[in-house]
Amino acid sequence: MTDIEHATRLFLVAPPRIDAGTFAPLLKEALAAADVAAVLLAIEGTKENVLQPLVRIVQEAGAAALIADDTRLAGHVQADGVHIGGGSEDLRFALESFKPTRIVGAGNLHSRHAALEIGELAVDYLFFGRPHGDTHDAPHPTALELAEWWSEITQVPAVIMAGRSIESVRDAAATGAEFVALHDAVWSHAGGPGEAMKLAAAMLRHAGRQAA
Repeated sequence: MTDIEHATRLFLVAPPRIDAGTFAPLLKEALAAADVAAVLLAIEGTKENVLQPLVRIVQEAGAAALIADDTRLAGHVQADGVHIGGGSEDLRFALESFKPTRIVGAGNLHSRHAALEIGELAVDYLFFGRPHGDTHDAPHPTALELAEWWSEITQVPAVIMAGRSIESVRDAAATGAEFVALHDAVWSHAGGPGEAMKLAAAMLRHAGRQAA
């Protein structure tokens, strides 16, 4: 993920609660349907023996497997990196533990000041919006504003959380962010996660043609 392409890519967020036997094939379906840069496995109360097969599924699909807020767990399951939504102390610890060989991303950013402070810490991306915060069809207005501003002023990649409607990919991509994150728009899509990912990928291609 540190070698950023110009085209916007998809960043998938796993549900906060899963049934491992049911979720694994859905994850495979989503990853097989479109190019995915990374999958954030922000799953509550998941044990290593459940998480490790999911990490393997992600990696075998060519995406980066990221664990939320737990460097120890990320190391044990051989994930590609961590996503830190806590404070700067947690982020500094993750950077000391994982860089330069693994990815460290930062989230929970609600202001330009916070983004600028965290952006100085050599993170691999900044995540605007909350990973499970897609409670409305459209992306959160603050996330849209921050992602667009950030993409204009710095080369540190931005990830923006889309809304729960797959159509929100258009507005998210219009910010210029390098990655559009999807959660409920994929896992709750009536046609299944594969169909949702195909639609999202088509919207990104269209957005890229418009920007060219």
